[in-house]
Amino acid sequence: MLECNGKLLDLSLSTPPKVMGILNITPDSFSDGGLFLSADKALQQAQQMIQDGAAIIDVGGESTRPGAAAVTAQEELDRVIPVIESIYRECGAIISIDTSKPEVMREAVKAGAGMINDVRALREPGAIAAANETGVPVCLMHMQGEPRTMQKNPEYTDVVQVVKSFLQKRIICCEAAGIDAVLVDPGFGFGKTVDHNLQLVKNLREFTMLGKPVLMGVSRKSSIAVLLNRFTNDARLAGSVAMATLCCQYGASIIRAHDVAATVDAVKIYHAVAHAGT
Repeated sequence: MLECNGKLLDLSLSTPPKVMGILNITPDSFSDGGLFLSADKALQQAQQMIQDGAAIIDVGGESTRPGAAAVTAQEELDRVIPVIESIYRECGAIISIDTSKPEVMREAVKAGAGMINDVRALREPGAIAAANETGVPVCLMHMQGEPRTMQKNPEYTDVVQVVKSFLQKRIICCEAAGIDAVLVDPGFGFGKTVDHNLQLVKNLREFTMLGKPVLMGVSRKSSIAVLLNRFTNDARLAGSVAMATLCCQYGASIIRAHDVAATVDAVKIYHAVAHAGT
């Protein structure tokens, strides 16, 4: 059980894996960029995702797609804080802040966020201290390189062991700083080829051995488009749901998704089959 700024998140095996709904307050995210820039539209989308079964709403104010431009901390704050305040006031779901910036972490938690989701695994200066101050759980993700360049010929000697070793070291750093509530994300699509991504999913049990809940974000990723030769967002739905179901089978506790309703249905079916007769 994780305590998320006054709300509890049950990740025990007796319950289905949780779905984290993606809410990007950005003009340039690869899938939903520009759709929810106003606080009203963002709130409506959050309410719909909660109605569809999302346990967590992941709010982000800076795109991490390949080639995306960086934004200042103030610009990120201006995008996400009104949305977090609105969701916190109107909805009951746990809110996650998708950021790497210490100042955004602090202000987002003050506004109501109950989790930090950091693609840089708290490696920015001051990030560990800021996360520790907030007292909320932190998701540490692996990324090779930077978002702007991460997909330019990524290479690994052994992608599973390299990513696992990185996450293990980051867990140790967090625990040394007093942060015990940690989740891990192998970073599907972040500085990986299609084959690297498939190896991560196939060997997901390796990451559960780190002793922390595993979060997987596979929704609408380009690897799915390449595998299926389907390059529009809507056409990637079945592939995304299939990949999410496999992630659950191999040990994921949280699935980060754009298409919440379909993903929640798939997770429920997986859980019913996995626990049939027990």
